[in-house]
Amino acid sequence: MGVVLPVKRLTAAKSRLRGALTGVPHERLALALAQDTVAAALASAEVAEVLAVTDDPAVGQALAALGARVVPDVPGGGLNAAFAYGASLLAHRPVAALAADLPTLCPADLSEALREAAGPGRHFVADAPGTGTVLLTAQAGVRLDPRFGPGSAAAHRRSGAVPLAGDWPSLRRDVDTAADLEAATRLGLGPHSAEVAGQIGSASCSHT
Repeated sequence: MGVVLPVKRLTAAKSRLRGALTGVPHERLALALAQDTVAAALASAEVAEVLAVTDDPAVGQALAALGARVVPDVPGGGLNAAFAYGASLLAHRPVAALAADLPTLCPADLSEALREAAGPGRHFVADAPGTGTVLLTAQAGVRLDPRFGPGSAAAHRRSGAVPLAGDWPSLRRDVDTAADLEAATRLGLGPHSAEVAGQIGSASCSHT
């Protein structure tokens, strides 16, 4: 499966997380979240490639170094437009839209979710609170139709996507706020986020 992962310019990314780590530049934290997400996705046995959609040169360089294919955000119309654009570039295979703020992500959790999404149509995984979406999949030839944003879990369900109910804590733990980051730290951060947060060795699974 091809994974699409949009990342905003770091100066605008994760605005609600700004100031969560004293003395740590916000841009460094935002990039670390994306790096851990990409590294874990690339380590999943179900993922053929990760396509990062971004206009930020620093993001592009860092994610390409991990093995992602990087393309510019041609639509420039926000998150859903970036997801749809990336999916159009991967139309030859099943595609997954993945949130870029999953620093606890374990490849095994992602692999299991993608295997459960292998049936016809579209599937999604809600975030830990149950209102947002961390993963949306579509089989080859099926329009992704992303509806990320506030209330996206309900929006994806209304659009016909089937919710997946697996217990994948590392996949469901996205990070939007300081409280989310604290919860992610307790779960176990990936190496990039752990280094930024001063939590070396906190990872609960292999991210490489």
